Amino acid sequence: MSTKTAKTVAFQIPKKPADADSWVGQRAAPAVPAEPMRRFTIDVPAGLHTKIKIGCARRGTKMADAIRELLEREFSDEA
Repeated sequence: MSTKTAKTVAFQIPKKPADADSWVGQRAAPAVPAEPMRRFTIDVPAGLHTKIKIGCARRGTKMADAIRELLEREFSDEA
């Protein structure tokens, strides 16, 4: 015969902050770009997208940042 024992789980309910403003104030403010940003969309082959995504994951960078740097290098001397 087997005897079953009850399992217990202990957890703590997080404490609520004194007020919402102090909680929001703890978050880091997003970096404000030096220049207003514009968005554009491009289509790339699935294989290229995968290569970019894997490369960025290995470097620990965001795809948008990597592509932005690439475009800056390519077009930095354009007026």
